[in-house]
Amino acid sequence: MTDRPLIPSPSAGAEPLPAGGGAAMDRRIERPHRKLQRTLLVALCGGALLALAAAGLIRLPPSGSLSVKAADLQVATAAEAPFQDYLPVRGAVAPLHTTYVTAVSGGQIDKVLVLDGVQVPAGAALATLTNPQLKLDVTSKEADIAGRLGDVSAQSLSLEKNRLDAEGQVSQASFDLLKAEHDYDIRKQLHDKDIVSDAELKTYADTAAYDRARLAQLRAGQTQQAGLASIQSAEISRTNAGLRQSLDVVRSSLDALVIRAPVAGRLTDFQLQPGQSLKLGDPAGQIDSEGAYKLTADVDEYYLGRVQPGEPATADLEGAEMDLVVSRVLPQVTDGRFRVELTFKGAAPQGLRRGEGADLRITLGDTRRALVVPNSGWLEGGGATMFVMAADGRRADRRPVSVGRRNPEQVEITSGLRPGERVVVSSYAGFDKLNHLILH
Repeated sequence: MTDRPLIPSPSAGAEPLPAGGGAAMDRRIERPHRKLQRTLLVALCGGALLALAAAGLIRLPPSGSLSVKAADLQVATAAEAPFQDYLPVRGAVAPLHTTYVTAVSGGQIDKVLVLDGVQVPAGAALATLTNPQLKLDVTSKEADIAGRLGDVSAQSLSLEKNRLDAEGQVSQASFDLLKAEHDYDIRKQLHDKDIVSDAELKTYADTAAYDRARLAQLRAGQTQQAGLASIQSAEISRTNAGLRQSLDVVRSSLDALVIRAPVAGRLTDFQLQPGQSLKLGDPAGQIDSEGAYKLTADVDEYYLGRVQPGEPATADLEGAEMDLVVSRVLPQVTDGRFRVELTFKGAAPQGLRRGEGADLRITLGDTRRALVVPNSGWLEGGGATMFVMAADGRRADRRPVSVGRRNPEQVEITSGLRPGERVVVSSYAGFDKLNHLILH
């Protein structure tokens, strides 16, 4: 018998050996429960990877974000506090009243009689001009007016001659009537004694009647002529006065060649030089009121609707605080600023000089509580939004806010913030298009 290798009998639960050679007997046969474990392991690994990916996406910063260093930002807390509504500005001393000196007539500067900065009385001569053409014109106009005055005088003399002639005629007629009546009386007496005839007496009576009628007519004519002469005389007088006034004006045009101080005060900006030409109306300088001053200040146009005449102010002058009041607001805006004038409530300090600087504090309203944040660089972007810190302090989100009043230290927030919220108050330069700041 041939010896055969013994083939062990399969035990219970053991897998049967495959038929064939020894190589087939060396391959491992996997069991079904191990495949299930492998599938579960792959599924768990895939889920873990998905969870990690989701967590990574959640940790990515939102759109419009920028990572910045917390140390580079200034953060403050919005709080309710007393808000002092005032405006600090830099002012300058100016004369209370300024009168400008102008050339009343054109010409060339002949002499400068005073120096800039001196005190001058009203009417003082400051400089003289030369103008040959003006002198020629004045001479011609004087001759013309003098000729017209001669005509007026001739008319006046003619009226007077007519008046005297009329009076002479009336006087002669009165004398003739008196003589005729006297002759008639004598002839009447002779007629009564039958010495003179009736015809001769009638002749004397007719002569007296004629002279009487002639005298009445002359007197009536004299009255009428006197009325007309009075009207003509008044017209001649007005013409004469007008011509003489014109003559004074013409002659005074030569006086205009002397530049005079219109009021008393200190002469400033007087820079005329001999030989310099001036036209009619050209400025020659100005006269400032001496001892009476005001303050002027240029204010940002943001406050144009808030600064009003009558508002109180204070100024630090000569080491003392002086009370002032806004007396005038000039609304013209130049380079983003407008000008205000302030006057002293009492007497101005002694020793002030024109152009001297002063720190002013204009009060715009009463002090009252408000939600405020610091007045700083965040306003440079317009002040319509602010970056508000999250509770964990790791990010700041842009939020719209409404700004009310402001002073150099505080800005009033009327909406958009709550007391206690922390906000970024440093400059927002470079953050224009950002809505979130991630702090690290």
